[in-house]
Amino acid sequence: MKQVVEFIASGTGLNKGQIQMVLAELADTIIFFNKQGQGVKLEGLGTYLPKIDTEGKISVSHRLDRYIKSALNVEGGFTGNIENKTNIGKSKEEFIAMWNEAYPDDPISLD
Repeated sequence: MKQVVEFIASGTGLNKGQIQMVLAELADTIIFFNKQGQGVKLEGLGTYLPKIDTEGKISVSHRLDRYIKSALNVEGGFTGNIENKTNIGKSKEEFIAMWNEAYPDDPISLD
């Protein structure tokens, strides 16, 4: 959170305390409307949709905004470290074969 606040502060005229207050108010706003059964759409961020289960427990699903999704998937745009990068593009069958080789006493079958 500290890094997010500092990043936003560096690109705006707001100080860190103001940004923290705005983010807290945003969270409270989502809670307020979701408790009323209303979804909250935040352009550029996504949509927060409340759900209630048969036990009466409320949960919220978040649908990521298309802008973020497309920005994250620009070819060559990811600069983080990818663990097990060699596994990108492998099929389900290849993963099962890898598992079965590593754990022969606990194999997975395709049937």
